[in-house]
Amino acid sequence: MKIKNGFRITWKTSRNLPVEYFILTNVQFEGRVIGHLAGRPIRETAVDNDGLRYRFVGVAPRDERGRFDVQSLKTGEWIVQPGLVYAQNPMLSDRAA
Repeated sequence: MKIKNGFRITWKTSRNLPVEYFILTNVQFEGRVIGHLAGRPIRETAVDNDGLRYRFVGVAPRDERGRFDVQSLKTGEWIVQPGLVYAQNPMLSDRAA
């Protein structure tokens, strides 16, 4: 399965891109709780409306203005509020299809 990510961040990419372009919304969480951030549990897996599954890979860094540093995201990585980074997991998505 091909990883869906319409953005390829390069040094030429403007830092003024809306952060919202890099945030997954309306996700459901699955799996065990592997930590907490801002008083909320961090789950192993997030599932979007299309049934694509993402695994937790870390916390989103911030830039000097306090915004999420979207240039630090790798292909297939997305931010889930309150600032978690999840990477699309093609193996889980293929299994679910």
